[in-house]
Amino acid sequence: MSHIALSPNHRPLGKSQYRVSPLAWGMWRFAGDDVAAAQGRCEAALAAGINFFDTADIYGPDNDEPFGASEALLGRVFRAAPSLRGHIVLASKGGIRMGVPYDSSPAYLVEAVDASLARLGVERIDLWQIHRPDMLTHWAEVAATLDGLVAAGKIGCVGVSNFTVAQTRALAAHLKAPLVSTQPEFSALALGPLFDGTLDLAMEMGQAVLGWSPLGQGRLGDGDPRPGRKQAEDARLIRVKAALAAHGQMFGVGIAATAYAWIMAHPAGITPIVGSQNPARIAEAADAFKVTFTRAQWYAILVASLGENLP
Repeated sequence: MSHIALSPNHRPLGKSQYRVSPLAWGMWRFAGDDVAAAQGRCEAALAAGINFFDTADIYGPDNDEPFGASEALLGRVFRAAPSLRGHIVLASKGGIRMGVPYDSSPAYLVEAVDASLARLGVERIDLWQIHRPDMLTHWAEVAATLDGLVAAGKIGCVGVSNFTVAQTRALAAHLKAPLVSTQPEFSALALGPLFDGTLDLAMEMGQAVLGWSPLGQGRLGDGDPRPGRKQAEDARLIRVKAALAAHGQMFGVGIAATAYAWIMAHPAGITPIVGSQNPARIAEAADAFKVTFTRAQWYAILVASLGENLP
């Protein structure tokens, strides 16, 4: 029986000039004032083979910090250790405004990119993504603005996050530059992209797929399920964790690494965004490459999540 094996080798980021690791490191919880510790986390990701860093201008308020705080901290790390920038494919996102909530108007997109560049202290963001779709801006206007930012050298390439299939197609139809990536929530507990066409469209268009919250908002970590959840949801979580744990034991890895591996085994080449800020946990993410799946084993985890057999 054939096995689906994973490779840690870098690969193209969609239809772009960049080559990225199959795992990304997410900076939603990248916070604090200790620049040396922050640098240590960046170096832990690089040591784990991860060269693909994903941040956003909105990362900050959820950590009781100002808008842009995560980007600003990374900018301080780059100033302290300038050589790091050359080892990183840097992704950021914009288009969410506090209290609005979404704004993809041409003026604001330019303002958002310029502000991110200033906070990061860089001349170009390699991948810049519309964080969430703005229903009040025509896709032709969004596309023209993004194409202008690419032409100006402020961003290297363009992606989207939390877009539907129809929204992705509509924006791509107006862009001159390729729409190189899409970023949906995806995990063994968040299966929507398998069934709503997101992954199929990515394979059709040659897009990279970045899966956010690959551990189901932390529920698929190596600890116990969070208390206080609904009984039915707890039962599902217990099933999925048991299935992942049993499979991971065959390779001597934990639940989290197995969860990343299950995501990466899909033919869309999904890149899980590792959210941990713990250097040891970041290092353990590379254990995912020890894991293989037969088709039956991969589908067994899907069935555990669905709670019913496939047709």
